[in-house]
Amino acid sequence: MQRLNVLQVGALTERFNQRLADEYSVTALWQQTDPQAFLAQHGGEFEVVATSARFGCSAELLAQLPNVKAICSFGVGTDALAVDVARDRGIAVSNTPDVLNDCVADLAMGLIIDTARGMSAADRFVRDGGWLMGNFPLARSVTGKRLGIVGLGRIGQAVVKRASGFDMQVRYHNRRQVAGSPLTYEADMLALAEWADFLVLTCPGGVATHHLISAAELAALGRNGILINVARGSVVDQQALVSALSNGTLGGAGLDVFAEEPLVPSELLALDNVVLLPHVGSGTAETRLRMEELVLANMLEYARYGRLVTPL
Repeated sequence: MQRLNVLQVGALTERFNQRLADEYSVTALWQQTDPQAFLAQHGGEFEVVATSARFGCSAELLAQLPNVKAICSFGVGTDALAVDVARDRGIAVSNTPDVLNDCVADLAMGLIIDTARGMSAADRFVRDGGWLMGNFPLARSVTGKRLGIVGLGRIGQAVVKRASGFDMQVRYHNRRQVAGSPLTYEADMLALAEWADFLVLTCPGGVATHHLISAAELAALGRNGILINVARGSVVDQQALVSALSNGTLGGAGLDVFAEEPLVPSELLALDNVVLLPHVGSGTAETRLRMEELVLANMLEYARYGRLVTPL
């Protein structure tokens, strides 16, 4: 088996960094004093890029890597990867699908419950001494409510499975109807938002879904509706979301992703009808380990056979 020359774009866990370095000849791009100058001199030496959905692999970076044949990414998102450029150059690309479905779906369900019942706000209420002054305001129930799923892929289907335990009615919006699904398909995004009590985003990021949720969809969801985003910040017009939450035209939101992470609009920090999480959808020890192992499995498959385990 050849010892691959690997360019690692950004640091992951110490465990992963060490395992990668033990198996391959790895260069950490973020440790270079002048990354551009380094790539200008050494870019042609690398065969594989190791990266993540956070760090990506841009068209500009690929232009400096003329001999790269594979990109192995940690995470399911591909909007930060120059997939079209890679395809045109015959570069194989892999991500880590399936292994994070359950964790992200768990988090989505947790955000549904938290935002509806005001759990995070109630916690702050107790900690700040509010209970000594009176009772916490009444919240809203989850059981039996209407759930709209935007993106009925693997994660969306996992959310639906969890929602069944709460006897929720479910409809979905997708690029196309999912063959064989017993769920009601709604081709009109506005109609789905008008129908739903909770609108959960589990679709991919990228150009095709940029600002799919605009002021119109938020208004349709309404003052009693709740938006849950475990997809990508780019899917929502963030300024429209801030406005809708601030002026009460949207009931609440549970957000694990934002437009310019880790920056969160200051207006959201002051609102009790919003739950804010630091992009931790896959953030459990068990899932992150499985993701690391799948990246390493892709690297090994490429080193041995010139192919990938989970190609796009």
